[in-house]
Amino acid sequence: MAVRIVDSADVADGASIGDGSSIWHLAQVREGAVLGENCVVGRGAYVGTGVQMGDNCKLQNYALVYEPAVLEDGVFVGPAVVFTNDHFPRAVSPDGALKTGDDWEAVGVTCRTGASIGARSVCVAPVTIGRWALVAAGSVVTRDVPDFALVAGVPAKRIRWVGKAGVPLEQDDSGTWVCPQTGDHYTEHDNTLTEAVAP
Repeated sequence: MAVRIVDSADVADGASIGDGSSIWHLAQVREGAVLGENCVVGRGAYVGTGVQMGDNCKLQNYALVYEPAVLEDGVFVGPAVVFTNDHFPRAVSPDGALKTGDDWEAVGVTCRTGASIGARSVCVAPVTIGRWALVAAGSVVTRDVPDFALVAGVPAKRIRWVGKAGVPLEQDDSGTWVCPQTGDHYTEHDNTLTEAVAP
């Protein structure tokens, strides 16, 4: 499989792009970034120095993924999403001198397998988005998101559970959570959702 990088994209020589991946117009991928196979980096998106992305990830237009973010396989990042990387951002030090990269410690956002981040959301590092979790559009994530959680708001809070298909789950008479699309079952214990073991 070939890698597709359009002429207007800016991909550093030191970046690693997996087979089948596409980097679209005006996107920038910095040195040391590693993208797995079949990734899509949309128009105007930014992938910072040393960012790690697994296979089959999608960054939609103008998403900003600052280092040291880590995206596992199958992560979706919607249009204009921002992953921050600084606890206490300042352009200058207390004496007024311009700060440099040596004057702060970068902290990152981690997205576990299958997670989806809705359009214009902001993930304030350090934070982890759990497996198959879904962040609603326009949310501000300030704390870790559990696996399979649907979170929304400012700050984001869990409002539902979702399955791997991204569809809100429904609870049956036995208290088990069921995906109406796939029929998959999930169990909840202490505010944690796990996939039910097949009989």
